[in-house]
Amino acid sequence: MKSATKTSDKLGTASVKSLLIQQSLPAAFGFLVMSVYQLVDVWFVSRYAEGELAIAAITVVLPVTFLISSFGMAVGVGGASVLARALGEGSPEKAQKTFNNQILLTLGFVLLFVLMGYVFQTQLLTLFGANTEIMPYAKKYFNILLLGLPFLGWAMMSNNTIRAEGKPKVAMLTMIIPAVSNIVLDYVLILQFDMGLEGAAWATTTGYMLSGLYTLWFFLSGRSELSFGQGPLRLDFPIVGEIASIGSITLVRQSMFSLLAIVLYGQLDKWGQVEYAATLGESGGSHAIAIYGLIRGFTLFVAFPIIGIMQGLMPIVSYNYGANNGERVKEGVWLAMQWTTVISLLLLSVIVIFPEELIGIFTEDKDLLAHTPRVLQLIFVSLPVMGIGFIGGAYFQAVGKPIPALVLTLARQGLFMIPLMFILSSVVGLDGVWASLPAGEILAGIWAALWLYQEVSKLKDRKSESTEIDTIGT
Repeated sequence: MKSATKTSDKLGTASVKSLLIQQSLPAAFGFLVMSVYQLVDVWFVSRYAEGELAIAAITVVLPVTFLISSFGMAVGVGGASVLARALGEGSPEKAQKTFNNQILLTLGFVLLFVLMGYVFQTQLLTLFGANTEIMPYAKKYFNILLLGLPFLGWAMMSNNTIRAEGKPKVAMLTMIIPAVSNIVLDYVLILQFDMGLEGAAWATTTGYMLSGLYTLWFFLSGRSELSFGQGPLRLDFPIVGEIASIGSITLVRQSMFSLLAIVLYGQLDKWGQVEYAATLGESGGSHAIAIYGLIRGFTLFVAFPIIGIMQGLMPIVSYNYGANNGERVKEGVWLAMQWTTVISLLLLSVIVIFPEELIGIFTEDKDLLAHTPRVLQLIFVSLPVMGIGFIGGAYFQAVGKPIPALVLTLARQGLFMIPLMFILSSVVGLDGVWASLPAGEILAGIWAALWLYQEVSKLKDRKSESTEIDTIGT
């Protein structure tokens, strides 16, 4: 551990607005690059590989791979909250011990679930919506991606830990490195070597590996306030409990995303066959899943500034909450809410005005071009509210309150989207499936806003508390 003035100290002293910009821009840029490379994957396989079925295969596989790697993200988010609060409280020893526990938990969980992914791949892919048309393509893509998932899990853990130290530019590189390599390798493997979907899979897997190796180098090089290998690498169960209480929210969130994917792809397959029976027959289900595959890429792309602000806010909130600087926490939350709302409205305007042009960038398939733009507009109606829900969950995680964060996470998909999906689809078919997504997002966002306002309004600053005590004493 370095004894000099630590980078993390500025989280409690610098201007909150400046900090939020400094923390959010690298995070947003990193997610932008990640989103671009996922869109590039779709672009390459749509135009130069197996087309619609390849898009559907990627759509089915990604929730499975992210569910496996999300154990690393959960340990990273949970550990980062504990670690940032420890730094804010002036306890570097606890921060180092937390990091040591993160190392053991990440490697143990991710390696175990990668092995399970190999053994139960057919069952997993079937569960996540791979029908008989999609399955051969999904297996081809999934088997290659599994090789890179241990590296992805490690990178996801490390990214959150590095950001908690107040080093957002380094964290940004953990996302830029795999994204840039993936884009380059997509071009080389798909266009130059004609490897099709397998080329896209190898490009993505190589990116995961490079990201994991970069973060490993960062901790080994001495550039971190945390040291790889300093202190005993053994589980400390009180710290594991703290990590689990916060990180489980991220895990539940990803699990809910996965559950939503299972239900959504099943409903799309079912109602897609009904909706497109006259023109596509049994392929209507695969077509509906491919539509969502295109839109899912846009979801990541459009959400990048919101996710960036959310990621940038968390270490500021954690550090200042640990240091009892309530006013700085309030300022950060309200700024984040304002920025996400304005940015979301601007992005929604672009989607409403240019849906055909946006979809036309990524596919030349006439059926996809005919059906996707309208669905794109419908799904993104909820965009201005989405950021509020994200910030609400992030706040409760950052301050170490897992129950509210868990409830908000479960409500979004489990209480709103999934039930609405069954209810609305039974009334209006496939359009009901699409409409359930923005409707659930709006209801969850309103609930999160009300709860967040109630909690943040209660915060007090250490200085103001001292003043109250002095006044009472006199």
